[in-house]
Amino acid sequence: MNPTAAPATRGASAPGLPLSVLLREGTRADHEHAEASGFIGLLMNGSLDVAAYADLAAQQWAVYSALESTGRLVRLDPRAPGLVRDELERVPSIERDLRFLVGDDWKRHVRILPATKTYVARLLEVGVDLPEYAAHAYTRYLGDLSGGQIVRRMLERGYGLHEDGLEFYTFRDIPKPKPFKDAYRARLDALPLDAAERDRAVAEAQRAFRLNASVFADLGAVHHARPASA
Repeated sequence: MNPTAAPATRGASAPGLPLSVLLREGTRADHEHAEASGFIGLLMNGSLDVAAYADLAAQQWAVYSALESTGRLVRLDPRAPGLVRDELERVPSIERDLRFLVGDDWKRHVRILPATKTYVARLLEVGVDLPEYAAHAYTRYLGDLSGGQIVRRMLERGYGLHEDGLEFYTFRDIPKPKPFKDAYRARLDALPLDAAERDRAVAEAQRAFRLNASVFADLGAVHHARPASA
């Protein structure tokens, strides 16, 4: 399946349903597919090398650099107050992780994989389109505040990482994720989108999960489980 192709929208907008509910229900299958990635399973159970995690961080850096560069423009849209939040910014944290994992000259050594380049190109194409930007922000940031915290604990356990190297998963300015997520969903629900725009948001969120799954597939093609100890 081509992750850049527009999907047939599942969970199309229904009168009275909040956008956050449409996004959650409309992406459920895509979310489960992305979570079932073989690469993520191996990473979380400690079967890969730390280099695999560093490679994932490099892909995240490329994706979030694109998302947050467009976010600085979306912040100026009067229809979207509070959608772009300083507390959510991830690029500086990822860069600190990469300095720890790879070295001060990490930009010379990291590789951006083909699926990641496709993902970045889509984010730049979306630009300041409000429904589609909102879909990507929902997919990335709320995921980081939810399942991302589980990933952090598994990485600590599997690779001996602690604060250094895991700053991506640390939201210093969000001490209580649940009320923050609830408030962010409320901001999504308050966006002045018509039915067609809501449908576009759901379709774009589905696409975002597929793009992310393709990145995991590329990572899985280059990182394999370590041989079992004798």
